[in-house]
Amino acid sequence: MIAGLLLTTPAMISALQEKFSEKLPAQRPGQAEMERLKFYLGEWEYTETYPKSATDPNGPTNTGIYTSKLGPGGNSLINTFHSQGPVGDFEGLLIFTWDAGEGSYKAYAFGSDFPGALVETGGFEGKDLVFRSEMRAGARTMKLRNVTRLNADGTLESYEYVETKDGEEKLLVKVVAKKKQ
Repeated sequence: MIAGLLLTTPAMISALQEKFSEKLPAQRPGQAEMERLKFYLGEWEYTETYPKSATDPNGPTNTGIYTSKLGPGGNSLINTFHSQGPVGDFEGLLIFTWDAGEGSYKAYAFGSDFPGALVETGGFEGKDLVFRSEMRAGARTMKLRNVTRLNADGTLESYEYVETKDGEEKLLVKVVAKKKQ
């Protein structure tokens, strides 16, 4: 009987280990893509610089703070922001996620100065994260393009462009952010 136990024990242990061993979960769809956005995490101070005008040859500048954290399960990135200055007082929420069906990032922007959500679609173009969207303003449709990059010095730069009715793209705002220590 002892000999029988000794012979069957290794097989039983192996079967039990296989049945009850913790299997590593497979990588979730979009997990690698969301990892690429972790450079946003933290609290940032930023400036918004708007194009020069006849009344402000240097371009007016707002300042603000935004906070970025992971959403539920790490399947989204949630940014809240608030800026103030001569251009106005802006508050908003920006949620990034990966749309596996489209194979692209989606960004949902909610702002204090417009109803509903601005839905953007994007991806990395080299080191730049580029989003494109369209927004209706009355009878007019504006095409927007946002380009964001993390610089070697740890600052974030973001450029928002708007396409005019003649098809030319013009800078709407430049944002430079530095992580708070």
